[in-house]
Amino acid sequence: MRALRQNRRFGLVFDRHLPELVSLPEHPVLPGCRVTLRAHTPESKEEVPTWRVQSVEGSGSERRVTALGAEGEITLSAAELVVVREFDEPIYPGLRSVQKIDHGADDDPNHVVISGENHHALQMLHLTHRSAVDLIYIDPPYNTGNKGWIYNDRYVQQADPYKHSKWLSFMEKRLRQARGLLKDAGVIMVAIGDDEHHRLRMLMDQIFGKENFISDVVWQGGRKNDARYVSNGADYMLVYARRLDALGEREIRWREEKPGVHEVLAQGEKVWAEHGPDEDAATAEMRAWFKKQPKDSPVQAMARNVYFLPDGRLCRDTDISWPGGGGETYDVLHPATGKPVPVPSRGWAFSSPERMQEAIDGGWVIFRKDHTKPISLKRPLIDTTGQVVMSVFERQRTHAGRHVQDVLGDKRFPFPKDHEVLMRWIRLAAPQDAVVLDFFGGSGSTAEAVIRLNAEDGGSRQSILVTNNELSDKDARRLSKAGHQPGDPEWEDRGVFRYVTRPRLATVVTGERPDGSRYSEGIPANLEFFEVTYLQDSRVRRDKEFRVLAPLLWLGTGARGRRIDDPAERGWDCTDRYAVLADIDAAEPFLQELNRRAQQRDELPEHVYVITGSSAEYAAVTVRLPGELRGRTHRLYDDYLRHFENLTGDDA
Repeated sequence: MRALRQNRRFGLVFDRHLPELVSLPEHPVLPGCRVTLRAHTPESKEEVPTWRVQSVEGSGSERRVTALGAEGEITLSAAELVVVREFDEPIYPGLRSVQKIDHGADDDPNHVVISGENHHALQMLHLTHRSAVDLIYIDPPYNTGNKGWIYNDRYVQQADPYKHSKWLSFMEKRLRQARGLLKDAGVIMVAIGDDEHHRLRMLMDQIFGKENFISDVVWQGGRKNDARYVSNGADYMLVYARRLDALGEREIRWREEKPGVHEVLAQGEKVWAEHGPDEDAATAEMRAWFKKQPKDSPVQAMARNVYFLPDGRLCRDTDISWPGGGGETYDVLHPATGKPVPVPSRGWAFSSPERMQEAIDGGWVIFRKDHTKPISLKRPLIDTTGQVVMSVFERQRTHAGRHVQDVLGDKRFPFPKDHEVLMRWIRLAAPQDAVVLDFFGGSGSTAEAVIRLNAEDGGSRQSILVTNNELSDKDARRLSKAGHQPGDPEWEDRGVFRYVTRPRLATVVTGERPDGSRYSEGIPANLEFFEVTYLQDSRVRRDKEFRVLAPLLWLGTGARGRRIDDPAERGWDCTDRYAVLADIDAAEPFLQELNRRAQQRDELPEHVYVITGSSAEYAAVTVRLPGELRGRTHRLYDDYLRHFENLTGDDA
């Protein structure tokens, strides 16, 4: 009985479903591959049949494939089949650049947008960004049953009896990977609706630890007119730390500026420039300015008892008694008369006589000249700019849809996240040089928020956005009836990455819409779009895929500056951030360059990559590297292949 009690499981229990499938349209159909019908579309109601390829005969368009599966043997044209992989099978991803926009400084970070299955993209990021991400924000499928997400290549229906456990299985895999990408002081924010809110919190308690819970934020986005009982227009955002006890290592200000502060301070500087050092005249001018402001202006919250100090600082009076009562009741002597000052009925605002005396000595407590009673406490206006962030905030959701429609010139995405809301939370939760990851990237709101934040405050944040190229159910049905299928240009061009995310972010940065019309002057930023491509390990070992692996090396060193796309001309190449030795016969000039940099104290690369199939050749190179580089050296392509073959725990 005791053993049974000790083994009881508490918490969230759910079925972990069969490994998910992902289609690889560009992967060649080869013996040993698992395949399915290319004509299968996400709205299909039947289970997805798969077969294992036994043989391939012929060439070109005449290739015939024989494959064996649970439904027996089939023989079809290779063009009718597409390779699929289960998520527990090793994959070898690369990145193919599809568009690069250099609209910022050379040393600015490149914001990266990746189109591909996010489970595999996260595995890839474990190669480049393990324990390196400051903030993860995701807006995953809410699992409302309205065909908002696809599991095993099929839309999950409202009537599916395993709807919730499929969603939890889907989320668990990705959240475990996300945890391994966060720094110790990293933070993850997950948006969610009513349907899965309670299950998600239990899942995150299990993955991140309930001791690392920070907040359950409520976003009130307006009333729902179709509510049957109580109108609840709220969404939620669960916020967890990777390690709550490590947050002190990073300056995270869970406070924000009150609206209108900058406007008031700017006016104060202008008034003081005109009237200083006449404090009375400046104060009168400032109070007159406040009276002219509209009654609903946010600056009115700062209008009470504003005045200037002799040094030009703009101050205001605040109550010296404890708000709500319960303050301290010690004796205070008037600095001029020496008589006791009556204690306010609510007690003093300062917690001790010593702190009160410091404020009196500093001239911050204002006393009546002809009485023993103090009237108020001086506060520089700048001290009033900070306010505690509340866990409930209001923002109409219609703003976001109108914004994306304005950017693209037409309505392409129904319910985007509000980039201004995301700017608020990214500003609060992450430093100005943060790496911000969103692996449910959707229309690109998170990347736009990061780009605009950098332009606003001069930050050097970098966004990494992962999205897929799935179609809406409506578009999938329409294209399927017209005879198109996944992989066709007509099909792929209507996917969210190509049709929404990429043109939206390109327009935000360049200021030019896809149709050539002008949206804005643009924003200084560097931006590159990639698509995940799946490689054959045999081609990788033969050094046939460097160009699509090059972005991974670059991404792993911060995605800044020049990328080494082809080191073959002289056999090696070196930037300020990383170096690649592609031909072992070119080792001598390669080592001379790195040792020269070390001797002259030039910028040494953060990582060194040596391409060789020989462990002896690799050792012969690394032993001659500058000492500080020997622990930052990687052997290609063994380290790359081994990473994807041995994924476990938070990696898998």
